[in-house]
Amino acid sequence: MGEFVTSDNRLGAYLKDRRVRLDPAALGFAGERRRTPGLRREEVASRANISPTWYTWLEQGRGGAPSADVLDRISRALMLTDVEREHLFLIGLGRPPEVHYHRQEGVTPRLQGVLDALDPSPALIRTAIWDVVGWNRAATVLLTDYGALPPEERNVLRFIFLDPRVRAAQYDWESVARFVVAAFRVDAARAGAAAEVEPLVDELCRKSPEFLAMWRDNDVRTHGEGAKHIKHPVLGLLSFEYSAFQVDGRPDLSMVVYNPATAEDAAKIKGLVG
Repeated sequence: MGEFVTSDNRLGAYLKDRRVRLDPAALGFAGERRRTPGLRREEVASRANISPTWYTWLEQGRGGAPSADVLDRISRALMLTDVEREHLFLIGLGRPPEVHYHRQEGVTPRLQGVLDALDPSPALIRTAIWDVVGWNRAATVLLTDYGALPPEERNVLRFIFLDPRVRAAQYDWESVARFVVAAFRVDAARAGAAAEVEPLVDELCRKSPEFLAMWRDNDVRTHGEGAKHIKHPVLGLLSFEYSAFQVDGRPDLSMVVYNPATAEDAAKIKGLVG
């Protein structure tokens, strides 16, 4: 048969598996009778704009490691999903592909359901550039009424540096602000969102000398987990323990949950949120 995709040739086995799943007719290839399902190797090579011989060698485990550019072309040729593309890079190069940020406008109904189930603990979903795209009722009551704002204004850095009400609600504004800037820098870099970050950073540098100074410090840190204190206009000082989680399959999204730090805080919040 001329085939020698062995058990240790994970890249070749994966490429072949994805190739045979594609419908030749749907991709514009002639619908003549075929001995095997899916695309032929030369058809994948044509779609990827690479040599048929080089593609054949990749499936056969010959010719050494492919470049990131070749794997990217093949992933498009095979119409891989984001998670399939990541797996292709991991087995082909031993590392994930460079990330490309995609702007997110909202969350799925299922993810919104998770947020709602966390009431009365405030919870939200934010993007890698800290735009808030999902939240529950507790977050609206205790943090910010995100739904009353245009989508382009639902950004945590904008709240911290440009909204006097949000600033006043912070128990230690400078500490919070420095943390937000340092964690934002890490998240945006991980997501490959330099182009999306630049206009926001430029605007904040013009409007807030404090942001400009903190941005120039080049501090970095991860969000992770910690403590947060806010001064609520009705409930007074509230303490939370927060945790940030990456949404599985969506590296551009994080869920942040604020749990009341004490039973007293929990009772006060439950009485207000209901």
